[in-house]
Amino acid sequence: MTKTTAVTLNDKAWARWTALGLLAFAMFCSYIFMDILSPIKDLLQSTRGWDSTAFGTMQGSETFLNVFIFFLIFAGIILDKMGVRFTALLSGAVMLVGAVINWYALTDGFIGSSLDVWFTNHLNYIPGFDELGISPFYKGMPASAKFSAVGFMIFGCGVEMAGITVSRGIVKWFKGREMALAMGSEMALARLGVATCMIFSPMFAELGGNISVSRSVAFGVVLLMIALIMFIVYFFMDKKLDEQTHAEEEKDDPFRLRDLGKILSSSGFWLVALLCVLYYSAIFPFQKYAVNMLQCNITLSAPGEGSFWASDSVTIIQYAIMIIVAAAAFASNFSKNKGVRYTTLAIAIIALVAYCFMGYKRQSAAAIFAVFPLLAVGITPILGKYVDYKGKAASMLVLGSLLLIACHLTFAFILPMFKGNDIAGVCVAYLTILVLGASFSLVPASLWPSVPKLVDSKIIGSAYALIFWIQNIGLWLFPLLIGKVLDSTNPQVAQALADGTMSPEVAAVSYNYTWPLVMLACLGVAALILGLILKVIDRRKGLGLEEPNVKEPQAEILASEVSAAEE
Repeated sequence: MTKTTAVTLNDKAWARWTALGLLAFAMFCSYIFMDILSPIKDLLQSTRGWDSTAFGTMQGSETFLNVFIFFLIFAGIILDKMGVRFTALLSGAVMLVGAVINWYALTDGFIGSSLDVWFTNHLNYIPGFDELGISPFYKGMPASAKFSAVGFMIFGCGVEMAGITVSRGIVKWFKGREMALAMGSEMALARLGVATCMIFSPMFAELGGNISVSRSVAFGVVLLMIALIMFIVYFFMDKKLDEQTHAEEEKDDPFRLRDLGKILSSSGFWLVALLCVLYYSAIFPFQKYAVNMLQCNITLSAPGEGSFWASDSVTIIQYAIMIIVAAAAFASNFSKNKGVRYTTLAIAIIALVAYCFMGYKRQSAAAIFAVFPLLAVGITPILGKYVDYKGKAASMLVLGSLLLIACHLTFAFILPMFKGNDIAGVCVAYLTILVLGASFSLVPASLWPSVPKLVDSKIIGSAYALIFWIQNIGLWLFPLLIGKVLDSTNPQVAQALADGTMSPEVAAVSYNYTWPLVMLACLGVAALILGLILKVIDRRKGLGLEEPNVKEPQAEILASEVSAAEE
């Protein structure tokens, strides 16, 4: 008599991909808020008096509590003890609270309020933190930047908790299946949030010709409300799965603090963690300055007032075209029919060309950088599927590092050569941004699915938390360093502002970004070295990083499906 195995929700493709969609859309919303102020750095300087140091300090504050109060470590323990459902809801609520504080700090109502006065007179010196040079505030920092930083710290706790929760949730639903594809797809959708905020944040800030940076943040707050709803819906799906599998949210094998030793004793874990911090430190902090970098390195002339290219309508149209690019490129990976696959790919390419043309005509640095995730959306599923069924995760990390180095050096030395030639400058910028986005897609497709190969399943949450904590050190440090390097290597800008020979609007787009970009390229060099070392250790110790995630018989089934599709 043949023994049958009960079919559970995660055995059904529609159910596990629906769960993934809920988690991915929540992260999509959080990514929008994470960079909501990035494309309007110049407006923050001209309307709120934030120089590059203030902007960088505020942006770096996102990870301050995670790093120095060890909140991410506690988040990992909460995840392992309380499970995915509880931690997802908690992270969504924490993100929303921080976002609301961040929004109020940038409203006109904050100016002159008792909070404004208090933050002006306080937090100018924090014993211990100032001596160590790690204070999230400094004397002379605008009060709005200080209070905004407080909100961003709280939001940062929530978003990083959400990150490890989503990673754990994907492992739960996709382990032994298309895990790398799922993680890559989740990050592809989440990174559309970067493009979304680049498109809409400037539009909301300048809506109706009246500049208000708080409107952009309010847009992000609304999206985080939607993210919380996504987590609530996921809560019930995940609960149903546990009822079917008779699991109790990992509580039957409880987490013990000494289990962290198993993680910390793994050389493979440390190499993956260091690769993560180096790679992400060269990308996420750059995103916060990328629009301003383009404003400083490309000759852009705003279209005339009343022109179609200056209207809000073109923003909506361009975003719709961006969605077509992303959807068509993503869908082309899943069609078994060659005709349909090549048709959707052609649609994606044509739409991408149209998108780039509109970005050029709009003469908008934010619209140009918004192309960043589009190539990644198309190739991430390919990379994820390759890692699932062919392996070579460590090799992909090496390739990603090489592309990262090339892109930052191009921004530093080649792009400025085309200043004054708007067509050539924009073309170089588009090509480099697309390649940078493609290199970034190599990380989720190869790095995150490798973690379950390095640690026991019951402490995956803590392993992800430790990696995120190490990563957060870089995400705290490098926005701050970029801001300080910008101000220190551009003293003429501050002097011209002080002398009154340069307006705040002109000063905001007059920085030389060479040295910050060289610093980021050096991170890529360090990541490349570690990637090569990881390949050697993987070969010697048999960590399995170069091996496929999906074993037999799943691989055989896929191979037969691919053969049938090709026939």
